[in-house]
Amino acid sequence: MNILITGGAGFIGCSFVRYLLEHIPDAQVRVLDKLTYAGSWENLADVADNPRVTFIEGDICDVATVREAMAGVETVVHLAAESHVDRSIMGPQPAMQTNFFGTFVLLEAAREAWLDRLTTQRFLHVSTDEVYGSLETGECDEEAPLNPRNPYSASKAGADHLARAYCVTYGLPVIVSRPCNNYGPYQYPEKLVPLFVYRALRDEPLPVYGDGRQRRDWLHVADHCRAMYVLLENGEPGQVYNIPAGNERENLATIKVILDELGKPDSLIKHVADRPGHDVRYAMSGDKIATLGWEPEVEWEGGLRQTVRWLADHQDWLERSLARSREYFASWYRDRR
Repeated sequence: MNILITGGAGFIGCSFVRYLLEHIPDAQVRVLDKLTYAGSWENLADVADNPRVTFIEGDICDVATVREAMAGVETVVHLAAESHVDRSIMGPQPAMQTNFFGTFVLLEAAREAWLDRLTTQRFLHVSTDEVYGSLETGECDEEAPLNPRNPYSASKAGADHLARAYCVTYGLPVIVSRPCNNYGPYQYPEKLVPLFVYRALRDEPLPVYGDGRQRRDWLHVADHCRAMYVLLENGEPGQVYNIPAGNERENLATIKVILDELGKPDSLIKHVADRPGHDVRYAMSGDKIATLGWEPEVEWEGGLRQTVRWLADHQDWLERSLARSREYFASWYRDRR
């Protein structure tokens, strides 16, 4: 298996690289990553010398770079994305550029590279449960209408439609997956779990949007990696597969487990004004992927506590990640003056 992983130096990407190296002996892994604030070769330092891994620094929006990265590749796992909702609200252009146009560039490169030999190839487009929008009750199956409510989820919904259109129009063997909220080691500290671990370790206030009663389903990244490989092996091109975990919790409940594991008081919780268009609840049915033999294995609270301990034991990594962020965004704003 010659496989290209976009965003392979990010949180989910670096975890999937390790999964492939550990479980798939014939996997030759090519990592394409722009190395923005959320991705770093440091995340893959332990496999940097592995002869089965090739690193390419580049932007999925750059046609020449993507064509080069696609050469000889049989499988694509497309994880590269601008995935932070708050940043997409403050400035939507990067999300639109990377998530939609970048997906278009990848699909076009795959179509050109795989023309006339579309039997064994696979293109896994990794989306998000957020494209379904907020639900008061019930669950979304894969046929539910998309109802994105912020620029990030809208950009991903658009990319989902584009990916499926390439399957219908050109026969490109695209599979779309929609995982719920991921957590685990190496998650960049702008997302809830690592951010609140970082702040709690410093006895800083934990800013909780609104009443904190928003509900999210939590999927350990190890379970997500297994799901992605199951879809590459057994998923049907042209189909969408939800990847839920069955761990729906209010944000406040998640935060309180974090504080308890760190021995910190609930008084660190500070409620702040809710963000615009904040989705209250996501929920998906997992019946379809279950028919392929996948189900989550990591127990929620145990997995969360283990993740909190990993982050607490890697505070130097958290500090370096945030330092990269400050440098990246300072440069980004300078370039746009």
